[in-house]
Amino acid sequence: MNTLVTALIVFLVSFVGTQSEAERPPNIILVMADDLGVAELGCTGSTTIRTPNIDALRAKGMLFTNAYSGSTVCAPSRCTLLTGLHTGHAQVRDNYEQKNHSGRPDAEGTERLDAWVTPPSPEGRWGGQLALAENTETLARVLHREGYATCGLGKWGLGGPGSKGHPNEQGFDHWFGYLCQRNAHNYYPTHLDRNGRRVDLEGNDRGLTGDQYATDLMADEAVAFVRAHADEPFFLYYATPVPHLALQVPDDSLADYQGIWDDPPYEGGQGYLPHPEPRAAYAAMVTRFDRDMGRLFDTLDELGLADETIILVTSDNGSTFDLGGYDPEFFDGTGGLRGAKTWLHEGGVRVPLMVAWPGRIDPGSSSDLPVANWDFFPTLISMAGATTTAPLDGIDFSPVLLDEGDAPDREGLYWEYHSRGGMQAARLGDWKGLRVEAHGAPEAPLQLFDLKNDPNETTDLAASHPEIVARIDAFMAKSRTTSDIPRWNFDADERAAVKAGVSTRRLWTGAGGDLVFANPENWTGTGAIDLSGLSDVYVIDDPTLVLGGTSGVPRIMLSGGRIELDAGILSGVKAGVSGGTIIVRGGQLDRQFLSGTQVTLSGSGVLRLRGGAEPINRSTVAILGHDARIEFLAETPEEVVRKHLRKITVEGRPAVEGTNVSLVPDGKGCVLTVRTEDS
Repeated sequence: MNTLVTALIVFLVSFVGTQSEAERPPNIILVMADDLGVAELGCTGSTTIRTPNIDALRAKGMLFTNAYSGSTVCAPSRCTLLTGLHTGHAQVRDNYEQKNHSGRPDAEGTERLDAWVTPPSPEGRWGGQLALAENTETLARVLHREGYATCGLGKWGLGGPGSKGHPNEQGFDHWFGYLCQRNAHNYYPTHLDRNGRRVDLEGNDRGLTGDQYATDLMADEAVAFVRAHADEPFFLYYATPVPHLALQVPDDSLADYQGIWDDPPYEGGQGYLPHPEPRAAYAAMVTRFDRDMGRLFDTLDELGLADETIILVTSDNGSTFDLGGYDPEFFDGTGGLRGAKTWLHEGGVRVPLMVAWPGRIDPGSSSDLPVANWDFFPTLISMAGATTTAPLDGIDFSPVLLDEGDAPDREGLYWEYHSRGGMQAARLGDWKGLRVEAHGAPEAPLQLFDLKNDPNETTDLAASHPEIVARIDAFMAKSRTTSDIPRWNFDADERAAVKAGVSTRRLWTGAGGDLVFANPENWTGTGAIDLSGLSDVYVIDDPTLVLGGTSGVPRIMLSGGRIELDAGILSGVKAGVSGGTIIVRGGQLDRQFLSGTQVTLSGSGVLRLRGGAEPINRSTVAILGHDARIEFLAETPEEVVRKHLRKITVEGRPAVEGTNVSLVPDGKGCVLTVRTEDS
């Protein structure tokens, strides 16, 4: 009897242990290099730089041959990765310098310094870039909520010391590294940040060399974190500053490449520190980073965690241009693609991406699925068994990784960038649209490239494919909302509206004698009418009113605001509505598209949507009246059923054709009406 009980106990303990292991979510290590080109690893085609450890990782997993960064520079790319929102919706859409501190932030006597001024030692603190808003739903925050230990290492760029954007305020239990990107331009800094406290590095003075190489310290921290949390799920975000300039690397790594090539010295003068052997230094920096990855991978093997850990390796943007000693022709970091960092051509946003998970992802596999780093958020939380209610632009491509099916459909990928005169880019299938010099000229012509037959973007096909240009133009228009930073908007009026702000609840009166939506005399109350960021309640109840018409009405951006249309027509030939809530109790809302908007139709309210492809984008429509209807001017009944019915409810129930709604063809489109028991 005792033997039987003992055997039963052993069985139950074994069973529970097996179940516990099976139910444990995977560890996640997300490695993002800085300015590493798509062709600067051995496994992606480099013949000059040795990366044996990352090459071995690639052999164990899947390589993505159409992988994109979130932006073409540092901070916005990091923001898209951590929030799952592309730069049309993200808080951070370009690098944005904030002032530094002469001492500890908020301490008596501390002064704020210009971003380019080096803070005085020993107490001075680099400020950093625009801080993420408090309580932003980040990838780290979701995984932390799910019970993961979370650690960030390397370069942050999303909030300085004392700000709500600090990593410890954004879901990371542990942080060690550079907060400010400018401080990260030197690998021998005077200090780093650990969990909000300054860590002084003896023997360093931000010179050419020093006693403590920053990335060595980060690698030590990474290994220590993994060891400390081997018994629980962990998320490690390893944002190495390598190989961003300046060219600095310890002598033992430099020796691996010395004397191999003709290597004229970089004397300075093009930014960053000089170096006597710039080609050797750049290659050695990448190889030392690879060595650090080897240490991390070996630690996983030693602890028996390799099969329980998903590892991603990518870069924040494409390789840099002829700057600070980097030789783009020699290294060919873009693999021949046009452009580089700070451009939205392929060379500026195409990056390496490999994902490994032994036993789950086929070794040596490849995928040509276009993915961007804002897709990591939904993909990784899906694989971790976590969820979020936050709106995301990314898709969950885990079915492709796990060979379980296709990735969800989406219309395309979108980027915007606000330096170099302002740029927009979008990829729809194999077509790439690019708009340059867009600040003050939001209708500037689009360039069009066929990436399948012209991956280097050499031939502009816009003139011969106007229908594709129009489709991409419409996609760009609905893919962005107004930024709270005025200079991160393309239209001059939009920038001015952001600066002006909105003050009070407004009611349309038409007293101005015209139909100009932005004319304050047409509204009750005082203050500017802000077309680009409405945050109050606006009521339109004049049945004789027609806002818009052939001249159109600018796109309406509702930053948490609401428009109540009781009567009249709010029209716009190419205009859309983004964000917020629209209540149509009567009258007609006539727009090109909806993006991230909640619309309620009641009474005799009519919603007319002129756009094709995705006129209801990240939006919902609730129908609460039998006389309300939706007119799709460019979508057939079949397209509405396939793409839009799941976004529509009738009296709180999902819309089902033939049950509670009817779809009747009308020209090139169709009309959706509510079915009653009698109909």
